[in-house]
Amino acid sequence: MNSAKQKERQAAPETAAAIDFGPLEDSVGYLLRRAQIVVFQRFFELFAKEALRPAQYSVLTVIEHNPGLSQTRLADALGIKKTNLVAMIDELEERSLARRMPTANDRRSRALFLTPKGNALMSRLHRLDGVIDQRLTQALSAGERRQFCEALRRVAGA
Repeated sequence: MNSAKQKERQAAPETAAAIDFGPLEDSVGYLLRRAQIVVFQRFFELFAKEALRPAQYSVLTVIEHNPGLSQTRLADALGIKKTNLVAMIDELEERSLARRMPTANDRRSRALFLTPKGNALMSRLHRLDGVIDQRLTQALSAGERRQFCEALRRVAGA
């Protein structure tokens, strides 16, 4: 066995000791990414029956609260590339959850609306999202949760 491999084995911990994350312990970017992983895992567990991805839920929610919004404004608001949004809206239309309608002012522009099926689904989706939110913030007081959300909004520039 070569000496490099021997040194690796000697340096490798034999027990399940705590891992030192070094500066990652206080890295906002790293911690946000780890939190996102937890959020997405819980999202996929709870939303599995609905076969929706987090971005699709965001799109449906914004359309729900802004009926008639243009695809361009929706893409800008959510930070989604327009080409990706077009494909996402195509899929939501195929599932009869959203629809595009021509606007009166600009024939090239399309206004977005939920279908009756999409509207009916949203209350269930919001309840599922509430479960995720509650699980994520159960260790926080109501005031800490408000501060946490405010801090995230400031970091996100929203």
